[in-house]
Amino acid sequence: MTEANNLEEYIRDLKKRVQENPEDGVTHYNLACVLIGEARYQEAEEELKKAIQFTPDLAEAYVQLGGLAMNKGDLLTCLSYNQKATEFRPRFAVPHGNIGFVHMQLGKPDEAIKALRRALSFDPKFLQARSTLGSAYLMQGDIEGCIEECRKVVEQEPSFGPAYNNLCLAYMEQGDFAQAVRYCDLAQQYGFEVAEQILEELKPHRS
Repeated sequence: MTEANNLEEYIRDLKKRVQENPEDGVTHYNLACVLIGEARYQEAEEELKKAIQFTPDLAEAYVQLGGLAMNKGDLLTCLSYNQKATEFRPRFAVPHGNIGFVHMQLGKPDEAIKALRRALSFDPKFLQARSTLGSAYLMQGDIEGCIEECRKVVEQEPSFGPAYNNLCLAYMEQGDFAQAVRYCDLAQQYGFEVAEQILEELKPHRS
């Protein structure tokens, strides 16, 4: 039996279980997670809404609903779902990180920094949150803050491309183009798509 067949069988099994026990919020949630993995987002959203209907304090379900809203470009709904998740699980780092990310997208670095620091206080190894915190410091003009946070990220995970991109931008701000080129190359090496404008600006500084 192929992996796809196994997965379809697992989905059928979960659907059977929710039919037998429709008020089991956790099974609705588990089914939704599998559907998200299969990019069946509409079905997943329906299952997640059932999950919180029957298990209203299931913080992970709100986070996943926030992710689906983000996928549609609906930042405010994403923000709302993640805020709801923190009400039920105040020390759950992921929604705080997501809140920080949304505030960055909305151009509110001060709000982002508060949420991201909160996320990191609950999970200091939350790399995405720390890298986004670096971006927020950069947006604020705190270049040293950005460098400090992004260095911590790449020390922990040397292949984390977005942090190298932040370091590239920070060193460009400082006028240290040799370092900027180095970090630009590392960002690209680890799969980050550096903005074309940055690549153009760095061209004259390549030996």
